[in-house]
This record gives sequence, structure tokens and C-alpha cells, in this order.
Amino acid sequence: MGYAVSGHRGGWSSWPAPAKLNLFLHVTGQRDDGYHLLQTVFQLLDWGDTIHLQVREDGMIRRTGSVIGVAEDDDLVVRAARLLQETTSCSLGADIRTNKRIPMGGGLGGGSSDAATTLVALNSLWNCGLGVPALAELGSRLGADVPVFVQGRSAFAEGIGELLTPLDLPDQHYVVVDPGIGVPTAELFQAIELTRDSPPLTIAGFISGASTQNAFEPVVRARYPKVAQALDWLGQWGNSRLSGTGSAVFMAVDLDRAQVIADQCPDGMSVRVVRGINRSPLLDMLAVSVRSFA
Repeated sequence: MGYAVSGHRGGWSSWPAPAKLNLFLHVTGQRDDGYHLLQTVFQLLDWGDTIHLQVREDGMIRRTGSVIGVAEDDDLVVRAARLLQETTSCSLGADIRTNKRIPMGGGLGGGSSDAATTLVALNSLWNCGLGVPALAELGSRLGADVPVFVQGRSAFAEGIGELLTPLDLPDQHYVVVDPGIGVPTAELFQAIELTRDSPPLTIAGFISGASTQNAFEPVVRARYPKVAQALDWLGQWGNSRLSGTGSAVFMAVDLDRAQVIADQCPDGMSVRVVRGINRSPLLDMLAVSVRSFA
């Protein structure tokens, strides 16, 4: 599968970068190079960041605005643009502005989704012609979660997160709680107490309701009291879980109960009611862009 692409060089365009949840996250082993072998299900959400792009003729890649705590050279959207430019020998550049809504360090995929959207959008705007596999491979150099956002589908993931099988997940709403802190991923992967030998799960097993967990949740709960507080508060209404390796906590819930729960969010935390989606709005924007600028 490849994206149809078409160049467009006039004005700003806006591109969605959806958040995600990890419905479970198991560590099944560790490779000789130190990378952990994972299994997870990525659930895309109908909420996230927005990436604004304007093509430049002079080849410069420039971030406009700022992201608190992130230097321009470290910003994944800048790194993604530069990687695509270098890989394709593109002479064009871009101004990039990110409208951040997804909390950093929350395990909701904000940085990875922003990078994926930048790759997909600039591939179209610069008329680079790369297909999904090539863009996903570039994305994997930036972060393990980037390929699922490039693919644009909720998915069962294996390996180090790059082996993706799209899933059509049931329509579901979630209450997502941000405890107001970020959790550094590298620290968790190095934790001695992390369970690294979960038995492999099949897709059929997941669909049929096999027992799952987030292997990082006990580690985060023990080290970050505010996350433990969020898990316990949301857990009053059902099965609360940690998303990814971050601090955000979520629970599947009927829509008519979701706002009732959200209205009782404790001080110091923020809450959002979101809906799971199986297809990223980035793919829809891409289709519109191609039709508009062909």
C-alpha cells in the first residue's frame, strides 16, 4: 500500500495527529541488543494534536512557536522533517507549528503521532513519493510508536512495536485522566522490577477476552504516587489502566456514564472523554489534500 501524493506549496495546511491508548502492554522478552520485545494493542482516538505546515522554497526547516521543555533540534517534528528531506534529497523546506493538546510523558503517543503526521504530510506536500512501508521505516528511526501512526489504523503490535496487524476494534468511549506529571520512558525500561517474560498472546486470544495487563503499571504505581492516585480514583468506577509507559490513566466506559465520572475529577488532575477510532483522521486529510492539490 502506498499513499498517492501531490505537491502543494501555497499557504499553511493543518494536519491531525491523533492520540492513542495501549489497551494492554506486555513485555515478552529482550533482544541481545537490549531492545524489549512487546505486545500491545494501539487504540487510536478522536482527539489529539494538530500540525500546521507551510512549504518553503529555500530548503530551510524551521519550527515556529515553541514547545515547553523541548529544544528545536530535539523536537520530533523537526527531526522527522529533516530525516525525510535527507532521505529523499528534497530541495524544499517547511515551517512547522504544533498545536499541543496531548500531554508529554503521558503514554498517549503525542510526540510519535506528531512525527508521523509530519512525515506523511510532507511526503505529500513535497511530492516525495514514498509509500507507507518506507515512511513507517523512517518513523521507526524516530520512535517505536511512530509506525502505527504512519499506518493510520488501530492495530495489534509485536516485535519492538513495528510489526503491526490492523484491528477493527468495537466502538468504545474512554475516560482519560492526566495526573499532571510526565513519566520518562527510559527509566521504566531499565527498572529491575519490570516483568519481562509475559507469555505471548495471540490476536484471537485478545479478541476472545484473554487476561491482559500493562507490565509497566506496577513500576509506575510504586514510583509515582500521583499516578497511583489517578489509578485508584478512576478505579472506583471500573478497570482503570495505565496507557503505554506514561502517566495517563484510562477506563472504557459507556458514554452516558463518562461525563458523570469526568465531572468528579480531583483537583490537580485533568480529564477528557474520548472515543476510540479505527482509522486515523490523518488518512482522510491526506485524501482531501491529494484531491485538492492534484
